[in-house]
Amino acid sequence: MATKKSGIDQDLVRDLATILNETDLTEIEIEQDDLRIRVSRSRDSAVTYYAPPTQHSAPAAASAPAASVSATPPVNDLSNAVTAPMVGTAYLAPSPDARPFVEVGQTVSEGEPLMIIEAMKTMNQIPAPRSGKVTAILVEDAQPVEFGEPLLVIE
Repeated sequence: MATKKSGIDQDLVRDLATILNETDLTEIEIEQDDLRIRVSRSRDSAVTYYAPPTQHSAPAAASAPAASVSATPPVNDLSNAVTAPMVGTAYLAPSPDARPFVEVGQTVSEGEPLMIIEAMKTMNQIPAPRSGKVTAILVEDAQPVEFGEPLLVIE
């Protein structure tokens, strides 16, 4: 890092990847001045956010649905999914003891809050991009989300 490059410092990215492997972390992020670098890896090759959890239950095992009022079947068509507009932590309710903003089966109006994504200590309400019925919630409360990750489906 003795000389300043116009692009991303590849040695720094390699160092961060080495730290991930040595510490068995799945993600590391650094920020310095106007540069922010995030390196992440998955523990397995399965994509977990396609199997929607049931509301307010412990994480369900992949092979058996949780015992609840209604279990949501796996979502194959994500064409109507609302995606994360940023990287952060998704919260389904305005506070830990409050009811969730939306539930599966609920009809929402365009602009209605669906959830909150916390990014850089800022709480960002995620509004419904269109009116319709929520058919699946694809993330759990307090789950880290990536930019573009499907959050929920509105039909």
